[in-house]
Amino acid sequence: MPRERFRCDNVERMGMPTDAPIIDLMLSFPILDLEATYGNLRSAAKDKDSKEFKFPAQYMFKGVPHGWGEGRDPIEVTLEEMDKWGIAKALVGTGGPDTPSGKALKKHPDRFVGNVHVDPNDVMGAVRQIEEAHGEFDVRMASTFPAGNLPQIMVDDPQMYPMYAKACELDIAVGLNMGVPGPRLPMDPQKVERLDRICYDFPELRIVTYHGCEPWEDLAVKLMLKWPGLHYCTSAFAPKHYPEAIIKYANTRGADKILYAGYFPMGLSLERIMTEMKDVPFRDHVWPKFLHENARRVLKLDD
Repeated sequence: MPRERFRCDNVERMGMPTDAPIIDLMLSFPILDLEATYGNLRSAAKDKDSKEFKFPAQYMFKGVPHGWGEGRDPIEVTLEEMDKWGIAKALVGTGGPDTPSGKALKKHPDRFVGNVHVDPNDVMGAVRQIEEAHGEFDVRMASTFPAGNLPQIMVDDPQMYPMYAKACELDIAVGLNMGVPGPRLPMDPQKVERLDRICYDFPELRIVTYHGCEPWEDLAVKLMLKWPGLHYCTSAFAPKHYPEAIIKYANTRGADKILYAGYFPMGLSLERIMTEMKDVPFRDHVWPKFLHENARRVLKLDD
């Protein structure tokens, strides 16, 4: 389909392609039980507002699509929304065989890819969980929320190293929330500088940072230039708020390092994301890499 031409920084660009097979690195099925989903983060917070929020970073988002999909088959309604907005594949969390995630990964392996989320406080339990999920669902990522683990774990703490080692052994990526966390929890575990040591100790590890790396996005760019295995995805950011440093990096030396991730239905609608996306000033060569090619390579989806 044709694309609208526009000019930005004195460069004529075609804009976001309308026929690209988008891969979304952060998408979920309808979230109807908020207490079960976010109860641990709510209990960890100390301020009164966080105890009453529907989800932990509610103060940062408007128009959160909670209640979406209620009364419908969660897989069917999710596929409908993906088809509506051109999402060809989505990385989703794993669950038991009777959960929507577990059923979707088994029934629609062409549309859903597994990401096993672990808490490395249980060091060997996390390792076994990754092994089991890899065997059952062929997961392509293991992830954790360093500031959200209870107790918190520094991203470069020795407790995390068995997870990184197992990911290297299985040749899967690792996803890490980095930067100041949205929930009102201490930020120290997610300081971007901590990635440097991990990349040094695990040169073959493919890391994808989630949730922005702010306010250290310039440092994230510097580290991506330094370390081949370090990548950045745009999760939890509406496109009009993509950091300037990330857009500039993608348009220059970092086209292979920036991956698309949304935040639906946790905090953003696909309608908002895709409506705003057309105004992101990526250069033409960046779009296919950003929307799907980088994800295919990092997650090894063609293997």
